[in-house]
Amino acid sequence: MSTPIKRTPQTTSERAQDERRWHIVDVAGLNLGRAATQIAHILRGKHKPTFTPNVDCGDFVVVLNAKKVGLTGNKLEDKIYYDHSLYLGGMKKRPAKEMLDKHPDEVIRRAVWGMLPKGPLGRRIIKKLKVYPGAEHPHSAQQPAAQKLQTMRG
Repeated sequence: MSTPIKRTPQTTSERAQDERRWHIVDVAGLNLGRAATQIAHILRGKHKPTFTPNVDCGDFVVVLNAKKVGLTGNKLEDKIYYDHSLYLGGMKKRPAKEMLDKHPDEVIRRAVWGMLPKGPLGRRIIKKLKVYPGAEHPHSAQQPAAQKLQTMRG
């Protein structure tokens, strides 16, 4: 008598997709960190059942009203953004209030970048993030779906 052959489950690995969806996110009145985690989740593709950590399988995200994002506590005055020109004495320090006034898109981009993997994969993923300070955007041809971010968990 022969024993029945046991079939082992197959592990499938996702490949890079050409078909990506577009999402619109309005961050007016939301906390910066909470919004950035959810944006990174969509960019990374973790909301899909076919998520693979080493493959860029996420979607595009269009962020609107970046100028109206909120910071809790004293972060407007206390949080400092650092840049360096790689020359001696080339350190630039800017408080969050100045960054929100002059470059609100950079505030969102830096917060999301901190939550993505570093290296070639992360650089590919961050290119799918489109941030605009106001409510207008040039991506209506892609027919983006409105995405409602959660304000609090629980």
